[in-house]
Amino acid sequence: MNIQTLIPLTPTIEWTANKVKLIDQTKLPLEEQYIETDEYKVVCDAIYRLAIRGAPAIGVAGAYACVLAANKITVDDLDGFLKEFMLKADEIGATRPTAVNLMWAVKQMKNKASSFSGSVTELKLALLDLAHEIRTDDIDRCHNLGLHGADLIPENANVMTICNTGGLATSGIGTALGVIQYAHAQGKNLKVHVCETRPLLQGARLNTWELKRINTPFTLMTDSMAAQTMKKMDIDGIFVGADRIAANGDTANKIGTYSLAVLAKHHHVPFYVAAPLSTVDYEIESGADIPVEERSADEVTRIKGIQFTIEDIDVTTPAFDVTPAELIHGIITEKGVAKYPYKESLAEQRNAS
Repeated sequence: MNIQTLIPLTPTIEWTANKVKLIDQTKLPLEEQYIETDEYKVVCDAIYRLAIRGAPAIGVAGAYACVLAANKITVDDLDGFLKEFMLKADEIGATRPTAVNLMWAVKQMKNKASSFSGSVTELKLALLDLAHEIRTDDIDRCHNLGLHGADLIPENANVMTICNTGGLATSGIGTALGVIQYAHAQGKNLKVHVCETRPLLQGARLNTWELKRINTPFTLMTDSMAAQTMKKMDIDGIFVGADRIAANGDTANKIGTYSLAVLAKHHHVPFYVAAPLSTVDYEIESGADIPVEERSADEVTRIKGIQFTIEDIDVTTPAFDVTPAELIHGIITEKGVAKYPYKESLAEQRNAS
Protein backbone atom coordinates (compact mmCIF):
# COMPACT_ATOMS: atom_id res chain seq x y z
CA MET A 1 0.00 0.00 0.00
CA ASN A 2 1.54 3.30 -1.15
CA ILE A 3 -1.05 5.70 0.32
CA GLN A 4 0.47 8.48 2.44
CA THR A 5 -2.27 8.95 5.01
CA LEU A 6 -2.44 12.14 7.10
CA ILE A 7 -3.15 10.23 10.32
CA PRO A 8 -1.89 6.89 11.65
CA LEU A 9 -4.10 3.92 10.81
CA THR A 10 -6.17 2.48 13.63
CA PRO A 11 -5.54 -1.30 13.99
CA THR A 12 -9.21 -2.14 13.37
CA ILE A 13 -8.87 -5.36 11.38
CA GLU A 14 -5.89 -7.22 9.92
CA TRP A 15 -5.00 -10.58 8.39
CA THR A 16 -2.14 -12.33 10.14
CA ALA A 17 -0.91 -15.94 10.02
CA ASN A 18 -4.08 -17.15 8.25
CA LYS A 19 -6.26 -15.57 10.91
CA VAL A 20 -8.36 -12.45 11.29
CA LYS A 21 -7.21 -10.11 14.01
CA LEU A 22 -9.56 -7.33 15.09
CA ILE A 23 -9.79 -4.96 18.00
CA ASP A 24 -12.71 -5.77 20.31
CA GLN A 25 -14.58 -2.47 20.36
CA THR A 26 -16.92 -3.60 23.15
CA LYS A 27 -13.93 -3.41 25.51
CA LEU A 28 -12.89 0.11 24.55
CA PRO A 29 -11.92 2.56 25.91
CA LEU A 30 -10.97 0.89 29.21
CA GLU A 31 -9.29 -2.17 27.69
CA GLU A 32 -7.52 -2.69 24.36
CA GLN A 33 -8.15 -6.35 23.58
CA TYR A 34 -7.98 -8.22 20.27
CA ILE A 35 -9.91 -11.13 18.82
CA GLU A 36 -7.76 -13.46 16.74
CA THR A 37 -9.49 -16.35 14.99
CA ASP A 38 -9.56 -18.69 12.00
CA GLU A 39 -13.30 -19.42 12.44
CA TYR A 40 -15.75 -17.46 10.31
CA LYS A 41 -18.53 -17.85 12.90
CA VAL A 42 -16.41 -15.98 15.44
CA VAL A 43 -16.17 -13.07 13.01
CA CYS A 44 -19.94 -13.24 12.41
CA ASP A 45 -20.50 -13.10 16.16
CA ALA A 46 -18.10 -10.14 16.44
CA ILE A 47 -20.07 -8.30 13.75
CA TYR A 48 -23.42 -9.05 15.38
CA ARG A 49 -22.44 -8.02 18.90
CA LEU A 50 -20.59 -4.92 17.64
CA ALA A 51 -17.09 -6.04 18.59
CA ILE A 52 -16.43 -4.73 15.09
CA ARG A 53 -18.86 -2.16 13.70
CA GLY A 54 -19.09 0.64 11.19
CA ALA A 55 -20.27 -0.07 7.64
CA PRO A 56 -16.86 -0.11 5.88
CA ALA A 57 -15.22 -2.13 8.68
CA ILE A 58 -17.83 -4.86 8.69
CA GLY A 59 -17.57 -5.02 4.91
CA VAL A 60 -13.88 -5.86 5.27
CA ALA A 61 -14.67 -8.23 8.13
CA GLY A 62 -17.25 -9.96 5.95
CA ALA A 63 -14.71 -10.43 3.15
CA TYR A 64 -12.17 -11.98 5.51
CA ALA A 65 -14.90 -14.12 7.10
CA CYS A 66 -15.59 -15.51 3.62
CA VAL A 67 -11.91 -16.45 3.35
CA LEU A 68 -12.03 -18.21 6.73
CA ALA A 69 -15.17 -20.06 5.68
CA ALA A 70 -13.54 -21.10 2.39
CA ASN A 71 -10.43 -22.34 4.18
CA LYS A 72 -12.52 -24.71 6.33
CA ILE A 73 -14.22 -26.35 3.35
CA THR A 74 -12.52 -29.68 2.62
CA VAL A 75 -14.33 -30.53 -0.64
CA ASP A 76 -11.87 -30.76 -3.55
CA ASP A 77 -14.19 -30.47 -6.56
CA LEU A 78 -15.15 -26.92 -7.53
CA ASP A 79 -18.91 -27.48 -7.80
CA GLY A 80 -19.11 -29.05 -4.35
CA PHE A 81 -16.95 -26.29 -2.91
CA LEU A 82 -19.12 -23.56 -4.45
CA LYS A 83 -22.33 -25.07 -3.09
CA GLU A 84 -20.97 -25.06 0.46
CA PHE A 85 -19.22 -21.69 0.12
CA MET A 86 -22.32 -19.86 -1.13
CA LEU A 87 -24.34 -21.03 1.87
CA LYS A 88 -21.68 -19.82 4.29
CA ALA A 89 -21.29 -16.52 2.43
CA ASP A 90 -25.04 -15.90 2.66
CA GLU A 91 -24.86 -16.59 6.39
CA ILE A 92 -22.08 -14.00 6.74
CA GLY A 93 -23.97 -11.43 4.66
CA ALA A 94 -27.09 -11.74 6.80
CA THR A 95 -25.31 -10.95 10.07
CA ARG A 96 -26.47 -7.31 10.05
CA PRO A 97 -29.23 -6.18 7.67
CA THR A 98 -28.87 -2.38 7.46
CA ALA A 99 -25.20 -1.77 6.57
CA VAL A 100 -24.88 -2.29 2.83
CA ASN A 101 -21.07 -2.57 2.79
CA LEU A 102 -21.30 -6.04 4.33
CA MET A 103 -23.56 -7.30 1.55
CA TRP A 104 -21.48 -5.43 -1.03
CA ALA A 105 -18.26 -7.14 0.08
CA VAL A 106 -19.83 -10.59 0.38
CA LYS A 107 -21.33 -10.18 -3.09
CA GLN A 108 -17.86 -9.48 -4.48
CA MET A 109 -16.53 -12.62 -2.83
CA LYS A 110 -19.43 -14.70 -4.21
CA ASN A 111 -18.96 -13.27 -7.70
CA LYS A 112 -15.25 -14.10 -7.60
CA ALA A 113 -16.02 -17.68 -6.57
CA SER A 114 -18.81 -18.26 -9.09
CA SER A 115 -16.76 -16.99 -12.03
CA PHE A 116 -13.55 -18.84 -11.11
CA SER A 117 -12.28 -21.64 -13.34
CA GLY A 118 -9.19 -22.92 -11.54
CA SER A 119 -8.71 -25.39 -8.71
CA VAL A 120 -10.21 -25.08 -5.24
CA THR A 121 -6.75 -24.32 -3.82
CA GLU A 122 -6.26 -21.54 -6.35
CA LEU A 123 -9.73 -20.15 -5.60
CA LYS A 124 -9.00 -19.95 -1.88
CA LEU A 125 -5.88 -17.89 -2.64
CA ALA A 126 -7.86 -15.69 -5.04
CA LEU A 127 -10.48 -15.03 -2.37
CA LEU A 128 -7.77 -13.97 0.09
CA ASP A 129 -6.27 -11.64 -2.52
CA LEU A 130 -9.70 -10.09 -3.09
CA ALA A 131 -10.26 -9.58 0.65
CA HIS A 132 -6.90 -7.79 0.85
CA GLU A 133 -7.96 -5.63 -2.11
CA ILE A 134 -11.23 -4.72 -0.40
CA ARG A 135 -9.34 -3.62 2.74
CA THR A 136 -6.76 -1.61 0.77
CA ASP A 137 -9.51 -0.09 -1.36
CA ASP A 138 -11.32 1.03 1.79
CA ILE A 139 -8.20 2.82 3.05
CA ASP A 140 -7.77 4.51 -0.32
CA ARG A 141 -11.42 5.59 -0.47
CA CYS A 142 -11.37 6.99 3.07
CA HIS A 143 -8.11 8.86 2.39
CA ASN A 144 -9.60 10.63 -0.64
CA LEU A 145 -12.89 11.18 1.16
CA GLY A 146 -10.97 12.76 4.04
CA LEU A 147 -9.19 15.18 1.73
CA HIS A 148 -12.45 16.26 0.05
CA GLY A 149 -14.23 16.66 3.38
CA ALA A 150 -11.42 18.54 5.10
CA ASP A 151 -11.79 21.31 2.49
CA LEU A 152 -15.27 22.01 3.90
CA ILE A 153 -13.95 22.83 7.38
CA PRO A 154 -12.73 26.42 7.93
CA GLU A 155 -9.40 27.29 9.53
CA ASN A 156 -11.03 27.93 12.93
CA ALA A 157 -14.00 25.67 13.47
CA ASN A 158 -16.41 24.03 15.84
CA VAL A 159 -17.80 20.80 14.40
CA MET A 160 -20.20 18.19 15.74
CA THR A 161 -20.57 14.46 15.16
CA ILE A 162 -22.57 11.47 16.35
CA CYS A 163 -21.57 7.81 16.62
CA ASN A 164 -18.09 6.56 15.79
CA THR A 165 -17.01 7.08 12.19
CA GLY A 166 -13.25 7.06 12.67
CA GLY A 167 -10.62 4.45 12.01
CA LEU A 168 -12.47 1.95 14.20
CA ALA A 169 -15.42 2.06 11.78
CA THR A 170 -13.24 1.44 8.72
CA SER A 171 -9.91 -0.16 7.86
CA GLY A 172 -8.06 2.56 9.73
CA ILE A 173 -8.86 6.16 8.66
CA GLY A 174 -12.57 6.76 9.00
CA THR A 175 -15.35 8.59 7.21
CA ALA A 176 -16.91 11.55 9.05
CA LEU A 177 -14.44 11.47 11.93
CA GLY A 178 -11.69 10.87 9.39
CA VAL A 179 -12.70 14.12 7.65
CA ILE A 180 -12.42 15.97 10.95
CA GLN A 181 -9.09 14.37 11.84
CA TYR A 182 -7.70 15.13 8.37
CA ALA A 183 -8.66 18.80 8.83
CA HIS A 184 -6.86 18.81 12.18
CA ALA A 185 -3.82 17.09 10.65
CA GLN A 186 -3.70 19.88 8.04
CA GLY A 187 -3.18 22.36 10.87
CA LYS A 188 -6.72 23.70 11.21
CA ASN A 189 -7.72 24.95 14.65
CA LEU A 190 -10.86 23.02 15.47
CA LYS A 191 -12.83 21.54 18.30
CA VAL A 192 -15.07 18.47 18.00
CA HIS A 193 -18.37 18.36 19.89
CA VAL A 194 -18.96 14.64 20.40
CA CYS A 195 -22.49 13.36 20.96
CA GLU A 196 -22.34 10.43 23.38
CA THR A 197 -24.54 8.28 21.08
CA ARG A 198 -27.02 6.31 23.13
CA PRO A 199 -27.75 3.53 23.68
CA LEU A 200 -24.29 1.96 23.28
CA LEU A 201 -22.24 5.14 23.69
CA GLN A 202 -20.06 4.79 20.60
CA GLY A 203 -19.37 8.52 20.75
CA ALA A 204 -18.44 8.55 24.42
CA ARG A 205 -16.45 5.31 24.30
CA LEU A 206 -14.91 5.22 20.83
CA ASN A 207 -14.73 8.77 19.46
CA THR A 208 -13.06 10.04 22.61
CA TRP A 209 -10.54 7.17 22.41
CA GLU A 210 -9.73 7.95 18.79
CA LEU A 211 -9.58 11.74 19.17
CA LYS A 212 -7.40 11.51 22.29
CA ARG A 213 -5.11 9.06 20.48
CA ILE A 214 -4.00 11.72 17.98
CA ASN A 215 -4.57 14.77 20.18
CA THR A 216 -7.57 16.27 18.39
CA PRO A 217 -9.39 18.75 20.72
CA PHE A 218 -12.90 17.65 21.69
CA THR A 219 -15.65 17.97 24.25
CA LEU A 220 -18.15 15.24 25.11
CA MET A 221 -21.85 15.92 25.53
CA THR A 222 -25.09 13.98 25.83
CA ASP A 223 -27.18 13.65 22.68
CA SER A 224 -29.89 15.86 24.17
CA MET A 225 -27.41 18.76 24.52
CA ALA A 226 -27.04 19.16 20.73
CA ALA A 227 -29.81 21.75 20.30
CA GLN A 228 -28.56 23.94 23.13
CA THR A 229 -25.01 23.72 21.79
CA MET A 230 -26.14 24.83 18.32
CA LYS A 231 -28.16 27.66 19.83
CA LYS A 232 -25.36 29.01 22.02
CA MET A 233 -22.32 28.34 19.83
CA ASP A 234 -21.37 28.86 16.21
CA ILE A 235 -21.18 25.30 14.89
CA ASP A 236 -19.53 25.33 11.46
CA GLY A 237 -20.70 21.90 10.37
CA ILE A 238 -22.10 18.57 11.47
CA PHE A 239 -20.39 15.51 10.00
CA VAL A 240 -21.94 12.05 10.24
CA GLY A 241 -21.34 8.69 8.62
CA ALA A 242 -23.75 6.29 6.94
CA ASP A 243 -24.66 2.63 7.04
CA ARG A 244 -26.65 2.78 3.82
CA ILE A 245 -27.48 5.57 1.39
CA ALA A 246 -30.40 5.16 -1.00
CA ALA A 247 -30.14 6.27 -4.63
CA ASN A 248 -32.00 9.50 -3.80
CA GLY A 249 -29.65 10.37 -0.91
CA ASP A 250 -31.84 9.29 2.01
CA THR A 251 -29.32 8.09 4.59
CA ALA A 252 -29.53 5.41 7.27
CA ASN A 253 -27.15 6.02 10.14
CA LYS A 254 -26.99 5.53 13.90
CA ILE A 255 -30.20 6.36 15.76
CA GLY A 256 -30.18 10.06 16.63
CA THR A 257 -28.75 11.20 13.30
CA TYR A 258 -32.16 12.24 11.93
CA SER A 259 -32.82 14.36 15.03
CA LEU A 260 -29.46 16.04 14.59
CA ALA A 261 -30.27 16.84 10.94
CA VAL A 262 -33.59 18.45 11.91
CA LEU A 263 -31.82 20.57 14.53
CA ALA A 264 -29.14 21.54 12.03
CA LYS A 265 -31.79 22.70 9.57
CA HIS A 266 -33.43 24.89 12.23
CA HIS A 267 -30.12 26.42 13.33
CA HIS A 268 -28.78 26.87 9.76
CA VAL A 269 -25.83 24.54 10.34
CA PRO A 270 -24.50 22.60 7.30
CA PHE A 271 -25.17 18.89 7.75
CA TYR A 272 -22.83 16.56 5.86
CA VAL A 273 -22.84 12.80 5.36
CA ALA A 274 -19.44 11.18 4.73
CA ALA A 275 -19.27 7.70 3.22
CA PRO A 276 -17.55 5.84 0.39
CA LEU A 277 -19.60 5.05 -2.70
CA SER A 278 -19.65 1.41 -1.57
CA THR A 279 -22.19 2.58 1.05
CA VAL A 280 -24.58 3.85 -1.65
CA ASP A 281 -27.22 1.26 -2.52
CA TYR A 282 -28.19 2.30 -6.04
CA GLU A 283 -30.77 -0.47 -6.17
CA ILE A 284 -32.85 1.16 -3.44
CA GLU A 285 -34.87 4.14 -4.62
CA SER A 286 -35.41 5.82 -1.25
CA GLY A 287 -34.95 5.41 2.47
CA ALA A 288 -38.39 3.84 2.76
CA ASP A 289 -36.82 0.65 1.38
CA ILE A 290 -33.93 0.49 3.86
CA PRO A 291 -34.43 -2.20 6.54
CA VAL A 292 -33.82 -0.83 10.03
CA GLU A 293 -32.29 -3.31 12.44
CA GLU A 294 -33.94 -3.78 15.83
CA ARG A 295 -31.57 -4.61 18.65
CA SER A 296 -31.97 -6.23 22.06
CA ALA A 297 -33.84 -4.32 24.77
CA ASP A 298 -30.85 -4.92 27.03
CA GLU A 299 -28.89 -2.37 25.02
CA VAL A 300 -31.29 0.31 26.28
CA THR A 301 -31.96 -0.94 29.80
CA ARG A 302 -28.42 -1.96 30.70
CA ILE A 303 -24.94 -0.46 30.51
CA LYS A 304 -22.04 -2.90 30.72
CA GLY A 305 -24.53 -5.54 31.82
CA ILE A 306 -25.85 -3.49 34.74
CA GLN A 307 -29.63 -3.01 34.78
CA PHE A 308 -30.66 0.59 35.54
CA THR A 309 -34.40 0.37 34.81
CA ILE A 310 -37.18 -1.67 36.33
CA GLU A 311 -37.74 -5.11 34.83
CA ASP A 312 -40.41 -6.13 32.31
CA ILE A 313 -40.95 -2.87 30.43
CA ASP A 314 -41.58 -2.22 26.75
CA VAL A 315 -38.49 -0.88 24.97
CA THR A 316 -38.11 0.58 21.49
CA THR A 317 -34.77 -0.47 20.01
CA PRO A 318 -34.13 0.68 16.41
CA ALA A 319 -30.38 0.80 15.84
CA PHE A 320 -30.70 3.31 12.98
CA ASP A 321 -32.88 6.07 11.61
CA VAL A 322 -33.17 7.44 8.08
CA THR A 323 -32.40 11.10 7.38
CA PRO A 324 -34.30 12.52 4.38
CA ALA A 325 -32.05 13.69 1.56
CA GLU A 326 -33.40 17.25 1.64
CA LEU A 327 -31.90 17.77 5.10
CA ILE A 328 -28.40 16.86 3.89
CA HIS A 329 -26.18 19.73 2.72
CA GLY A 330 -23.74 17.43 0.94
CA ILE A 331 -22.63 13.80 0.72
CA ILE A 332 -18.85 13.48 0.85
CA THR A 333 -17.39 10.50 -1.01
CA GLU A 334 -14.01 9.53 -2.41
CA LYS A 335 -15.06 11.24 -5.67
CA GLY A 336 -15.94 14.61 -4.13
CA VAL A 337 -18.98 16.28 -2.57
CA ALA A 338 -22.33 15.32 -4.09
CA LYS A 339 -25.09 17.91 -3.89
CA TYR A 340 -28.88 17.73 -3.86
CA PRO A 341 -30.66 16.31 -5.85
CA TYR A 342 -28.59 13.25 -5.04
CA LYS A 343 -30.14 10.86 -7.53
CA GLU A 344 -28.29 12.73 -10.26
CA SER A 345 -25.10 13.71 -8.41
CA LEU A 346 -24.48 10.29 -6.86
CA ALA A 347 -25.10 8.64 -10.23
CA GLU A 348 -22.55 11.00 -11.80
CA GLN A 349 -19.98 10.02 -9.17
CA ARG A 350 -20.69 6.35 -9.75
CA ASN A 351 -20.07 6.76 -13.47
CA ALA A 352 -16.95 8.93 -13.06
CA SER A 353 -13.64 7.25 -13.86
